Amino acid sequence: MDEEELWKGEEIAPAILRAIGESRISIVVFSENYASSSWCLDELVRIVECRDTMGQIVWPVFYKVDPSDVRKQRRRYGRALNDHEERLKSNGGDSEKVKRWRKALTKAANVSGWHLVKQ
Repeated sequence: MDEEELWKGEEIAPAILRAIGESRISIVVFSENYASSSWCLDELVRIVECRDTMGQIVWPVFYKVDPSDVRKQRRRYGRALNDHEERLKSNGGDSEKVKRWRKALTKAANVSGWHLVKQ
């Protein structure tokens, strides 16, 4: 899906989540700052839901990050999720959201994928 497939005035987030649900394959590129983005994490939750319920194929790519850091939410991933948790608590946000993100990260990182390191 790209911006040409969006209707004028259509919200991007619901359109992306709908496209994820209509896809047969999702390629997730985990980068150093991936977990800092609540949008990326929300999309990952949807991808994992589609994998669990519809058998969607998920191909993770670990770009300059260790898959175990994603799986266990260590280093940058752990710090980013802790920051999200603090922000949500201070704003009265959904306390279960970070738990869903953590679970999705663990599930996605447990799928065999590609680990690309610095060259």
